[in-house]
Amino acid sequence: MKVFDFLARLAQMVLDAAAAVLGICYTAKYTVIIRRLGLAKLSETERPGLLIIQIDGLSYEHLHEAMKRGYAPHLRWLWRQGEVILRPWYVGLPCTTPATQAGIMFGNNEDIPGFRWYIKEAQRAITCTSPNAIAEIQRRISQGRRGILKGGSSFMNMFDGDASLSMFTLGAMNRQRFFESVRGLGFFLLFLLNPFRTVKTLFVVVWEYFQDVVQRVSALLRKDKVPHLLKGTSLFLRIMGDVIFREVQTFAVMIDIYRGVPAIYTTYYGYDEVAHHYGPLSKPALRALRAIDARVRRIDSFRRRSLTRDYDLYILSDHGMTSAVPFRKAYGQSLGDFIRGLVGKRARLAESLDIERRDVLHAMYLKEELQAIESNVRPALARVPHRLAEIVRERFGLDGHNGKEASLESLREADVVVRNSGSMSHVYLNVGSKQLSLSEIEEFFPGLAQGLLAHPGIWLVIGREGETVIVSSREGKLFLDGEYRVLGRDPLEGVASPRVMADFIRRMARFPHAGDLILMGRYEPKTEIVSCFEEQWACHGGLGGPQEVAFLMVEKHVPWEAIEVRQATDLYQFFKERYSGG
Repeated sequence: MKVFDFLARLAQMVLDAAAAVLGICYTAKYTVIIRRLGLAKLSETERPGLLIIQIDGLSYEHLHEAMKRGYAPHLRWLWRQGEVILRPWYVGLPCTTPATQAGIMFGNNEDIPGFRWYIKEAQRAITCTSPNAIAEIQRRISQGRRGILKGGSSFMNMFDGDASLSMFTLGAMNRQRFFESVRGLGFFLLFLLNPFRTVKTLFVVVWEYFQDVVQRVSALLRKDKVPHLLKGTSLFLRIMGDVIFREVQTFAVMIDIYRGVPAIYTTYYGYDEVAHHYGPLSKPALRALRAIDARVRRIDSFRRRSLTRDYDLYILSDHGMTSAVPFRKAYGQSLGDFIRGLVGKRARLAESLDIERRDVLHAMYLKEELQAIESNVRPALARVPHRLAEIVRERFGLDGHNGKEASLESLREADVVVRNSGSMSHVYLNVGSKQLSLSEIEEFFPGLAQGLLAHPGIWLVIGREGETVIVSSREGKLFLDGEYRVLGRDPLEGVASPRVMADFIRRMARFPHAGDLILMGRYEPKTEIVSCFEEQWACHGGLGGPQEVAFLMVEKHVPWEAIEVRQATDLYQFFKERYSGG
């Protein structure tokens, strides 16, 4: 026993010595980095820092399956070692990134009815890939509220949470950008000019490109019904953008951990984007998740060294993903075309079937940051970022990509405006500037609601009558007016926790800019497949399947069990009180 005790003590001494040496090395390395960037190491404090890593689109169910298959080894290790508690949580409706992040960062996601919606009185179409739209939403939801990232950093998010430093964050565009000083340019050059990091990054780009090409050829040979949207150069540029942005944000998080920044929030989008096109448990999606898991491991390993302060780590998702069949693929026409057939073929329709492309968002981020560099260097040097910004703008057609998918004139002339968010759609009837009740819709468009319910690709039709929200299916109605009253068969019978979902429906349906009608695509509980109103093979936004349930990993020492999470806004108060002092 004494021998074993001696060996255990010796092993512990060796580990302590190795940790000390590594700590000295890291301290020396990152001290040089932040000095070169003109950044400051913040004063030490006993208050723990907040570190949130968001994996976009990964459901609680699919995380468990990915861990089982070996595609999330570090997350599995954290869980099996008992270092974290893993729990599911309902994100609420709509289950989209903007609504969830608004709730987490500001505790307010009121009147964010989807990823896309329409403002009748202003005749404006809102899309959450527009920096102007996201900045406008942030100004509205943040009034009188302190963001959880006050004095901290936001990397690759929709909103900035009042962060002092933001990079690749839509809500901070046109307001505050990472490269607003020469130090930002120094950061990028420091990242790219590191020979080892550059070679490694290029290798990962080529490897992921090769894997993606093999997957596409394999799908083609099997005649899988998977869209092949990007080819050749476009595919390579998309993958290069994914890899480089993923590496840059990881590097930035590690620098801020060393600096002791009080709050850091970063989002990894790669899994979500790939899963939309191939499915949530497809090999391409799982490979994207494995790459994210490796970056989480790097950040977590660095955090554990406590070089400046301790950080509480939260790993979470903003929503899940449900396998889907595109509505147009299944039925030969878009949802908007079907609705136009019901109200009259002469009806003028405004509908967007654009696919959210992460490469376009990357290009928008890059253009904004290049313009920031241009305005902060000498005129002779400014020509380089100016020309690069022009190339990015021309290559990706960014002059027309401003989130306004339909012109103001076409929206004014439209009789029907259809705004799709995955398996949910908000339908606006341009009879007037106010929301229409079900009785008014029946008066103006007789038989429209019943015609929608008769379509095999539509599951629920949701509308209002006075203070009551009415949820209709082909076999019954649900009346939500403070009570849960069912006529016929319960429309929510096939979902998990019908009463919880009913609360979410009622809240969203009463948003000022929710559609006159809200539609949910067909849902098959046995196969967990929905009908998607966008061109996607897995989606989120509405009801049905794993899309409703995100995951949350919390370290065991954090007093979390006292908090009941029913939707994203519940997370805000806890983060605010623990890390911002109330």
